[in-house]
Parts: sequence; C-alpha cells; structure tokens
Amino acid sequence: MQFSSGVFLMLFLPITIGIYKCGGSFLGHGFKNIILLIFSMIFYAWGEPLYIFVLIFGICINYYLGIEIERGRHKKAFLAFSLIFNLGNLFIFKYLSFVTRELYKIIPIKVVSIALPIGISFYSFQIMSYIFDVYYEKVPAQKNILNLALYISMFPQLVAGPIVRYSDIEKEINERSENSELFYQGTQRFIIGLAKKVLVADFLGGIADKIFITAEYSDIPMLTAWIGAISYTFEIYYDFSGYSDMAIGLGKCFGFHFKENFNYPYISCSITEFWRRWHISLTDWFRDYVYIPLGGNRVSSKRHIFNLFIVWLLTGVWHGANWTFILWGMMYFIIQLFEKKTKIMDRIPKVLGYVITMIIVTIGWTIFKAKNLINLASFLAAMFGYGDGIIDSSTLLYFKSSVIILSISFIGSFPIVETIEGKFLNPEIKVIKELVWLPLSVVLLGFCLLVIINGSYSPFIYFNF
Repeated sequence: MQFSSGVFLMLFLPITIGIYKCGGSFLGHGFKNIILLIFSMIFYAWGEPLYIFVLIFGICINYYLGIEIERGRHKKAFLAFSLIFNLGNLFIFKYLSFVTRELYKIIPIKVVSIALPIGISFYSFQIMSYIFDVYYEKVPAQKNILNLALYISMFPQLVAGPIVRYSDIEKEINERSENSELFYQGTQRFIIGLAKKVLVADFLGGIADKIFITAEYSDIPMLTAWIGAISYTFEIYYDFSGYSDMAIGLGKCFGFHFKENFNYPYISCSITEFWRRWHISLTDWFRDYVYIPLGGNRVSSKRHIFNLFIVWLLTGVWHGANWTFILWGMMYFIIQLFEKKTKIMDRIPKVLGYVITMIIVTIGWTIFKAKNLINLASFLAAMFGYGDGIIDSSTLLYFKSSVIILSISFIGSFPIVETIEGKFLNPEIKVIKELVWLPLSVVLLGFCLLVIINGSYSPFIYFNF
C-alpha cells in the first residue's frame, strides 16, 4: 500500500484516524498506541503478507538484545550479534541475489533469487540506531515490546523513511500531546507531499522513463538525453521529498514530530552542501554511526580519506545491489574528497558553484537510474554528444511536453515561501498565508484524487531501497 493510492486515501487512512481519535478519546493513550501498531502491521502486510513475519521476528530479536545490552553483561557480544543478525538479514534479502548472480559469471554456482521486502533498508537502519543508542547509553532499552514495535513499524515512515531515531520520539511514544492545530498542520503537509508525488513526480517520471528506455535499445540525441536526465533529477526530488512530507505530516496527525529529511537540496553551491540538505536522516545516520566511530576527520589525512571512502561505499551499497550504485557512491566520494582538500568551492562565485553542483547531481542521478553499466555508458555518451546527433523531432516533442512542468519544478526547488515569510514576518502575512493555503490545499487534494482515480499505479522510487 502506498500513500498515493485510492485504497490508502479513501479507506485505510480515514478508518485508521477515525478509530484512533474516537477510541483514544475514551480509552486513553495506551489504546492509541495499540491501534496505531495494529494498523501499521496491516499497512505493511497489505503489500508484504509474508515478509511481515520477517519484520516481527526482527522486532522480537532486537527487543531482547536491547534489554541484554542495557544490563551490561557481555554487552559487546550482544551488540555484535545484533549487527550480525540485522546486517545478515539485510544481506540475504537485498544482496544475496546480486552476489550469486555476479559469482555465477566466474564459477558455476546456483543463482539465488529472493524478492526484496519493501522498506527493509529503512527499518533495518532504525533498528540498528536503537541498538547503538542503547549500547552507548544514550537511551534506555524499551521494556514494552509493543512500544518498540510501534517505533519500528509505524506506517507513516515504515517503508521509505525518513530514518527516525528512537531518541527523537521516545518520549512521544509514551506521552504526546495532540491538538487540532497540529492535526491541521499535518494534513496540509501531507497534501503538499501528495501533490509533489502525483502532480509533479509522476508526470516527470513518465518522460524520464520513456527516454531512458529508448536509450537502452537505440541511440538518442544529446538534448533528448539531457531532457531525460533533468526530468529524472526533479522526479526523484519531488517523489522522495514528497514522501517525506507525507510521512512528517501523518506523524503530526498522530502527535509525532519527525525531523526534516530535505532542506531544498537543489539550491546547494557544493556537493558537500548538497549532502547536508538531501536525505538528511541517512546522511546523519552514516555520520553518527559510521564516520564518527571511525574517527571522522580527527585522524591522519590517509585515515580521513579511508573514512570517507567507507561512508560513500556503504552509501552506494545501501541504495541497491547494482554496480551502478557503487559507482554512484564512488563518484561522490571522489568529488567530496576533492572539495574538502582543495576548498575550491569556497573560492568560486556562488552562481558558478550552483551550476557545477547541479550538473554533477544530474549526472549522478543518471548513474543512479541506469539499469546497468552498459546502459549507463550509452546514456552518458548521448549526453555528451556521442549519440544520435544533437536534436531530432522527438526532442521537440519531449521539450514541449515537459517545459512547463520542469519550469514549475525548478521554481519550486527554491525556498520562495520561506524567504517571503522571513522578510515580511508579521501577523497579517500569516493570516493571508492561512487564507490562501486552506482553499489551495483543498484544490490540490481534489486534483490529486482525480489523477489517482484516472491514472495508473506509480510506486515511490525509494520503495526499491
């Protein structure tokens, strides 16, 4: 089940909120947690009826391990077992097929084919962050297994993030305040995310998919390749940030405050800045649980390079079992290392830094989307003039069909509303904003529902990770 489906919007969500709010007002906070947990399990089982047992088994094992680590006896051994279990689980379901497929090219072994459970990368990292924080005594172990299960399986962020730290919502699991203002804010944030996904990302995704698929079978002109690459660049941003908006909005509806996962990454003037703004929860996770424990930048130059290499290798591998993801991670390792060592982005004009950054990011997303290295080489060749010329009739058709939505996407990638609020922060502006947002959100929701009813199934990009 996904947020932008009719089943979720017209059936699952109204029923969940109705029972949660009405029953909770009579039966209290504990009932709300149980209802939210039950519906989270239903939400996951809807699309993964068998893999729900993998999730539940992981919760039970890590519940026990968290308590044993807190007790202090053999805590390192229990931590090691937790890492082996969680990373082993992730390896079997996400990487075993890829490894056996690659080994088969060298030695005659049986190729294993295992379906990928939705959201396993996200909830595995959440579980490990909980275990790490208990080990470092940042949080106490959760003694109520239902509360731990709620933290791990809460449906707003279960399948595509953001990666929520247990320490961020520990208090809200046990006691949280809910009111009409918070619910209103959450609803509006959800609608904004839904519009990003349905009205922008899905449209651009159709264009990008057609161009990338065409490039797999024939040469394409340079400008067509760039239209496809730019369309995917904005598609993945509006798709993933839209999901995060919906997750954060739904969290508010239930009284939870999830941290922001995107901060206008496409205004960045360097790759280092881009990764402070893009998928913030993942960047922070690798910083706190990999980069800093390895020594961060407070080590020798060679060790610092090694630390960066490990982080970017794992970042690439985390995104998927494909050589393209590893190449994508290594590209960012080399570029970020170059930025840090030369400080070159601090010495050039910001406008030039912005242009360079966006070109690199666009090429990076091309690597990210390519099915394999052969398709990638062909597409990159087309982008740099080694395809079927510069332009043809299809280029003009793609341009006409995408120019308006790409222009809107480009403008929307800048913090225009926040800038206006910052410069004209007064009660009148706030009232005007609320008066505009209320009817606008209703119109956006209506358009989204019409598109969903008349459209086809289009899963979130990060469901694959």
